[in-house]
Amino acid sequence: MLVEGLIALAAAGGGAIVQAAGTDAWAGIRSGIARILGRGEAGRERAELERLDQTRAELESAGDGAGSERVQTVLVTRWQTRLELLLEQLTEAEQQEVAAELQALVEQVQTQVPVQSTHNDFRNATFTDSQVLGSGTQHNTINR
Repeated sequence: MLVEGLIALAAAGGGAIVQAAGTDAWAGIRSGIARILGRGEAGRERAELERLDQTRAELESAGDGAGSERVQTVLVTRWQTRLELLLEQLTEAEQQEVAAELQALVEQVQTQVPVQSTHNDFRNATFTDSQVLGSGTQHNTINR
């Protein structure tokens, strides 16, 4: 099981991927995430590049509005889960190395993509693994 900090970083990574799609930050995050998830294997890296390109295509197809927000949420969750699964498989030393690489990519996206804010507040929520059970509002920062 991952510590909260790594789960939060995986969530930030998923968000950064979705935020960067269609912006100048895309090329950097695309290659960086593929390298992280590919773990030095060219075939795996190519497969991740294809998944990332599919993500961008899904976002472009979704357009704007409520449907777009749902697609964004699904894609952020999908990439967060992929990053969490990778981190769970690594030794502690490897986790720290990947975490540093992922943090650098997230920061790169944050500096390159304009910020748009949303607020969610999970009062009285229960957190189990990476799921939230409860209700309330939530604040998210979305760089777009």
